[in-house]
Amino acid sequence: MVKMTTIRSLIVAAVKRQWPIYQMDVNNAFLHGDLHEDIYMKPPQGLNVDIGNIVCKLKKSLYGLKQAFRQWYARLSDTLRDIGFQHSKNDNSLFCKLQGQSIVILTVYVDDIVVTRNNPEKS
Repeated sequence: MVKMTTIRSLIVAAVKRQWPIYQMDVNNAFLHGDLHEDIYMKPPQGLNVDIGNIVCKLKKSLYGLKQAFRQWYARLSDTLRDIGFQHSKNDNSLFCKLQGQSIVILTVYVDDIVVTRNNPEKS
């Protein structure tokens, strides 16, 4: 998770340089993430199962699992690295992409993303 000092510093730098700031909330970010470990749960209320004491093995992540955030972040950071972003050495939730004279800076806070860039006309 991004450090609050990183977010404050990013906002100050963007305002001083008159860069636009964009904020995104990723809906359902934690749902349906692939799990890389075995996780079991009791059947949910309302599911009538007459087999006795059974548990369900999850195939996908559910909101509220401690693994959900890790899976979401791992998938997002892999994707960002694939398109040319690099982690900051000081904060793993801060990503930068330099391309010629253009710079894009992105921070991730749970399921929110803050983005700023020096050249909003370029994609």
